[in-house]
Amino acid sequence: MPFPPPSRTLLGPRRRSLLASAAGAALLVGCSTDADDSETTGGSESAAEHARARAATDSETLLQHYDAALTAHPTLADRLDPLRAEVVRHATAFGGGSSGSTATASPSASASASASPSAPVPATASDALAGLAAAERSLADRRAKALLDLPGELARLLASVAAAGAAHAYLLTEGAK
Repeated sequence: MPFPPPSRTLLGPRRRSLLASAAGAALLVGCSTDADDSETTGGSESAAEHARARAATDSETLLQHYDAALTAHPTLADRLDPLRAEVVRHATAFGGGSSGSTATASPSASASASASPSAPVPATASDALAGLAAAERSLADRRAKALLDLPGELARLLASVAAAGAAHAYLLTEGAK
């Protein structure tokens, strides 16, 4: 009488689980070094400071786009005020804040005070939302590329803000559907 084939019950983790765990561990090790930030940039602290200043300026420019859209289309205030408040926090996190001082008042009330006349705003609210989404997406993409050359904490902050910008772009485009 022939014996039945052996059971294929695995006692340990599957190959996919091991590969995913190894890849995750490699990412965590690469992202969480305790090395001094100046060592990871080759001793160039000015490059990190330049990147931080650039990120603050980019957030403040994006804030001007939000303010211009709110000035031209005040009916969008309920939708844009929470996103605008996040952009103010991003600018502050990078050391900016010249435009962020308007965040203490109501974001929609302060929009007219800080709106940039040089930022053209589309005539329709849906086009204004699309323009903001494109600006958020473009900035998120630039930040994602820039973080590869930055030291630990600044790279993590930039990655977080880039992810938030991508989420903002999604929220701005999905509401139009």
